[in-house]
Amino acid sequence: MNKAEDNFIVNRLKAFKYAFKGAWLLIRKEPSIKVQFTCAIIVTLLGFILDISATEWVVQLLAIGLVLAVEGLNTAVEKIADFIHPEYHEKIGDIKDVAAGAVTFAALIAAIIGLIIYIPKLL
Repeated sequence: MNKAEDNFIVNRLKAFKYAFKGAWLLIRKEPSIKVQFTCAIIVTLLGFILDISATEWVVQLLAIGLVLAVEGLNTAVEKIADFIHPEYHEKIGDIKDVAAGAVTFAALIAAIIGLIIYIPKLL
């Protein structure tokens, strides 16, 4: 390996370190992520208990990932907005509401996916 390849690998490892730090901060400090993460653990355990299929696992994990990712982005938008304009401003409020709306879409779809997977198994 040459110097440029070494730097590339080192930089990618640093990027992963920061990414995992951010994920840990979300899980540790953000109430909304704590709720979503707890739901993710519950449906994951339920998946093992009810022996869902490989396809159902893929769909469930994609739904979990979508909700957690969008929730993380929503948190980032809120923090940036609060940093830029700490006092209330209508446009900042609209921006934060739109970001929260994205989480709502993801969570509703995830809930529907959960119902599709688990209602037949529970009946």
